[in-house]
Amino acid sequence: MAQSDMSTPLLDPDDHLEQLSVLGPSQQRGASVVCIVGSGDFSRSLYSRLVGCGCRVLVGSRDPGRLQPGLFPEGAELWTQREALQALVDSGGTLVFLAVYPEHYPSLLGLRPLLSGLTVVDVSNASSLNEKGPSNAETLARMFPSCSVVKGFNVLSAWTLLTGAHDGSRQVLVCGDCPSAKSSVLSLARRLGFSGVDVGGLCASRAVEEAPLQLFPSWRGPLLTTVLLFIFLYLYSAMKYVLLPYLDRSENNLHHLALVTVNKALPAAALVVLALVYMPGLFAAVLQLYRGTKYKRFPNWLDHWMCVRKQLGLLSFLCAALHAVYSVCLSIRRASGYMILNAAYRQVQAGVANSWVEAQVWRSDLYLSSGILGLGVLSVLALTSLPSVGQALNWREFTFVQSGLGYTALALSVAHVLFFGWDFTVHPQAYEYYLPPVLVLSLAPPCCVLVGRLLLLLPCCSIRLNKIRRGWVSERHRRTEKRRENRDAFGDV
Repeated sequence: MAQSDMSTPLLDPDDHLEQLSVLGPSQQRGASVVCIVGSGDFSRSLYSRLVGCGCRVLVGSRDPGRLQPGLFPEGAELWTQREALQALVDSGGTLVFLAVYPEHYPSLLGLRPLLSGLTVVDVSNASSLNEKGPSNAETLARMFPSCSVVKGFNVLSAWTLLTGAHDGSRQVLVCGDCPSAKSSVLSLARRLGFSGVDVGGLCASRAVEEAPLQLFPSWRGPLLTTVLLFIFLYLYSAMKYVLLPYLDRSENNLHHLALVTVNKALPAAALVVLALVYMPGLFAAVLQLYRGTKYKRFPNWLDHWMCVRKQLGLLSFLCAALHAVYSVCLSIRRASGYMILNAAYRQVQAGVANSWVEAQVWRSDLYLSSGILGLGVLSVLALTSLPSVGQALNWREFTFVQSGLGYTALALSVAHVLFFGWDFTVHPQAYEYYLPPVLVLSLAPPCCVLVGRLLLLLPCCSIRLNKIRRGWVSERHRRTEKRRENRDAFGDV
């Protein structure tokens, strides 16, 4: 082969879409023909994506003459809506993307004969959550009963279509009442590089239309729990260490509210929330041991709690990371400089030549080391919660990281708190105003979780629990189920 041929690029990344778009119908042999009704941002992004995958795309606009030059690549087939649909029918195509707002659906009634027998993909979203009445797709199906309406591609933004699929944005939710129509849309989604998900009939279109409008639905409970917990711990610390000393002996510690009090509440919240990540697993294990079977649903509250463990873990990591940043900033604030100068002055006045305390040195190094290790393990847990990282792990690896390393992080966090103030918790001064210190409140849930985990590791519990999770059913549960079946069959005697 000549050297000049080797130096010629196979594809020019700057204009390959434009070259594909200017190909005429006779040149695009074997290419799929798709019609897009609408000429907005979504339509232009979908056009580029379809053309890049080798499809012939017909764009139908209400007034193609009013489109500004450059919105579509040069050579794009821009027609009126009627002309585009007629060209689609003449070319043997059956797929139409309806990229118009629902309020413009009545303007398409005149195109009903041309849409007959075609597959119409509705890409609209709901205007608000919890709307009453039929969905946009169901309204469209009633207006055009002779065509197959499929809901899909509405969960993708114009930017996602233009730049391609990445990780979490790969899924395309598709629903419809015609299996063949859904199959063609799912095939096209896979061809475009997305992962099509069949979510059922057109009755599910309401949920699909409202999906892009949801604002972190799985984060509401965990976020509310974390915020309320932090507020409680902050107010508790402010009352114990700022308000009550001021009312009791006029001690002014108001400057602690901005940094020191926040840094008391953050680690306590992080520790409690991290304990809440592993507490539902213990409840589930105890419930399975009590029932003697795994073939019985958990209560709704426990099921929901277990479903939000990932969110709770990430919020715990956020609080721990903020605690680390706040702790670093404690030494550079102005008040710390004054405290160091005052301590040095008092040491000189007392004539103390060396204030080294070996026990305090070891204690500070140990609590700092355990805290750093705990934050490092939490960072690994946070990284494996990413879909791109979690999907690269098999089930055993994922379980080891999320369960084994998770309990390790919890134990290191408890050790961090104990090294910091284990003797302070038993000192009478710590319970001034008959209020326990914050670290005592924060230690109770994680210690209960660790003790419960150790109890479940005992052979008398772990062997039985493993048998239950492998499908074994206890005799007591079988007798209970048999009595229930007899009662349902014959009634109470």
